[in-house]
Amino acid sequence: MDWKEKALITLRNSLYPVPTELNELDWKSGISPKTERLAQHISAFANLQGGGMLVFGVNGDGSLFSVSKQETDNIVQLLGNIAKNNLVYAIKIEHAIMEYDGHALLFVYIPEQPEKPVHLKGQDLYNSYCRSAGQTVKMSQNQVKDLISSSKGIPFERRIAKENLTENEVLQLLNYRKFFELIDKNVPTSADTILNKMKEHDFCKFEQDKWHITNLGAILFASDINNFQELYGKSVIVRKYVGTNNREMEFEQVEKNGYAAGFEDLVDFVMKITQKGEKRDVIRTNEYIYPRVAIREFIANALIHQDFAITGMSITIEIFSDRLTITNPGAPLNDINRLIDLPPHSRNEILANTMLLLRFCEKRGSGIDYAIEAVEKQLLPPVKFTRSEQHTKIFLFPKKRLSEMSKEEKVMACYQHACLMYEENKAISNQSVRERFNIDHRNSAIASRILTETFNAGFIKQQEPENESKRYASYIPFYG
Repeated sequence: MDWKEKALITLRNSLYPVPTELNELDWKSGISPKTERLAQHISAFANLQGGGMLVFGVNGDGSLFSVSKQETDNIVQLLGNIAKNNLVYAIKIEHAIMEYDGHALLFVYIPEQPEKPVHLKGQDLYNSYCRSAGQTVKMSQNQVKDLISSSKGIPFERRIAKENLTENEVLQLLNYRKFFELIDKNVPTSADTILNKMKEHDFCKFEQDKWHITNLGAILFASDINNFQELYGKSVIVRKYVGTNNREMEFEQVEKNGYAAGFEDLVDFVMKITQKGEKRDVIRTNEYIYPRVAIREFIANALIHQDFAITGMSITIEIFSDRLTITNPGAPLNDINRLIDLPPHSRNEILANTMLLLRFCEKRGSGIDYAIEAVEKQLLPPVKFTRSEQHTKIFLFPKKRLSEMSKEEKVMACYQHACLMYEENKAISNQSVRERFNIDHRNSAIASRILTETFNAGFIKQQEPENESKRYASYIPFYG
């Protein structure tokens, strides 16, 4: 796929169903006179994996207008001069006028550069920019260092967390017993055998007669993450509050173990503090507010997809009387309305694959599907996803009666239901919506109203537009 084809697809994804700027594409209603800000945009796209585009002819609300030839000539000349003269080295950009929805739009493509970071000319490399949550922002020092290492082909996971160690020091710092438990092997009696097995999985290295622990080994199997300076603050924090706000905290627990070493205990703990109590029947079983599979998958996603270059922000699980939230540093790399269907896109591919190998998450790309399916089966309100420049947040809500759900909750629940069904090559209907919300068949008008509201919001479309019968209409997600 060339950049022009990708540009039109990306623009459509940014406009529907909810207009929102993406990391790969920035809307422009005109050319700014601020040369430095334009240079920052070019820097950000040049540093972005796959590069990115400025599209002229799109207002801030997502409405479109045609760009004249004179405007095009002025914009292309100005951006070309900035790309040539205002960055650490000259960058070649491309442009094209393409029609979209009856409007002639100007697309300016800035390709990813092999030598990164691309920073502003006459300034140090810490004046580099990146895209985050659809905005151009200045990189932190850690992000710059991370980009330099990545440009050299050294991903975060393979960098050294602690070096020049003895065998005993490695065995003290890493929970090797948990590692062998997870791969269903007995712990070897020889320290050399233990370390060589962990070395095979890139958890440690042996060079120049010394052992070194990698970030991957430390983040997954640290006996205490705080023993590794580069990973300080990457522990998971669990907080429980009294009521619906954070003014009165019931308790806080900081998980110091590596993610793999402490994962199941963390999930067990969250489930324990969110349980309703016991259901008394022939068999006594605990009832939980939230499905375990949803808690498990969303915690795993937060661990895997976080941005390790962002400091001062830990993965945080917060429990209120009316919601549970999971926050991780780093804006999502996919559109938050497309997390179910789009292929997974992770900042930390090695970590993601290792977590998969250790069976901490479902097969790639299916974790969110399983989580939302479990939410549906328990008849909970829809999962809510939010984003900012620096973080991603997931909200889970306790069970509500349909009459207590807001219009927005009903629409999003219907949309998520459509996404799940579409992944099974099925469409939704009045009947399936009744099942999703546990609506009696005598109240099919309620399900029809939810479908209409979701359709009007742009989240679903008719599977067969020529079918004029709403009663028997079937629907698929807007992207289908």
